[in-house]
Amino acid sequence: MLEIWRAGGSNTGFSEAQAGAVEAQGWDGQMFMDSQSLSADPYVLMGAWARATSRLMLSTGVTNPLTRNLAVTAASAATVQAISGGRAVLGIGRGDSALAYLGLAPAPLAGFERALVTLQALLSGEEVDFAATGERGQSRGLEALSLGARPEVAQLKWLSADQLKVPLDVAATGPKVIAMAARIAERVTFSVGAEIERLAWALELARAARKAAGLAEAGVSYGAQLVVVCHPDAEVALAQAMIMAPPLARFQVMEGQAAGPGGDDASLSAVRSGYDMNKHSSIQEKNRLTHGALSKDFVRRFAIAGTPETCAARLLELRRAGIERFVIVGPGFYPEEWGEARDLFAREVIPALRSGG
Repeated sequence: MLEIWRAGGSNTGFSEAQAGAVEAQGWDGQMFMDSQSLSADPYVLMGAWARATSRLMLSTGVTNPLTRNLAVTAASAATVQAISGGRAVLGIGRGDSALAYLGLAPAPLAGFERALVTLQALLSGEEVDFAATGERGQSRGLEALSLGARPEVAQLKWLSADQLKVPLDVAATGPKVIAMAARIAERVTFSVGAEIERLAWALELARAARKAAGLAEAGVSYGAQLVVVCHPDAEVALAQAMIMAPPLARFQVMEGQAAGPGGDDASLSAVRSGYDMNKHSSIQEKNRLTHGALSKDFVRRFAIAGTPETCAARLLELRRAGIERFVIVGPGFYPEEWGEARDLFAREVIPALRSGG
């Protein structure tokens, strides 16, 4: 079943009217940025949106394994699940701006995989070793206290037996994270751009990983995070996409040259060397690259920009290729001066996707 999600950005407040409007527009889910220096707490916002909506799914977009103890992350997600009546999703990645603003790089691959396994156990109500939940900082171990008995494992003891498990959704770009996510999580959201060749490459990696692990294909949902700019004037749409593409394009090259088809593009090299994290929260910054520039040809391929008909056609092509969820980075970030055109995606593209074109 197709799901269409609205990506979250920097958010410092809450409005019942906004939450209700997003649900009424036909979106299936809303994501909430988890970056303590750039946005308000996502779990508080998710709880507020849960009370103001009845159908909309709610997800971190995305959290990471390092800024919170994993037991705390699991408890927060499970709380939203309880409040919302089963509409929570735990979106997680290796970490980006939340870690950068603490002076840290993304979580190492091996540690990230262990974190995913630990979260799955905690969200299922299972016991896990304390050491698996994260660093203890400067605190002494519990064995330092004089107690008759002490906890031996971490576990969400309060979980209701009839509460649905919160599904884990892993944001994945590189081949190793794609493969581990496909083996461990219920959902994998590719962040590799909008080119069908790159998404087909990611899908093939994920399916091969599940097959090698002896897992059924039906046990996972594949999505894509995409920059989509919809406007009656295709050139206006492309100009806005030029501004919005760098934050997502940067994921391809955070730790070197991008893997997969087209990974040697000169525009990606410009992003790798020139991205300014100090401007990460400002989607309207005219130049997020300190030097270099993205080519229009690259942005046409990496993002989806144009009229409603153009946007719907490209998204339907990806749907036919096997993408079941779209996380749309676009509406909510368009300029105020666009007026009614800011809602064009919801008014025209979402219905076209529902009807299959």
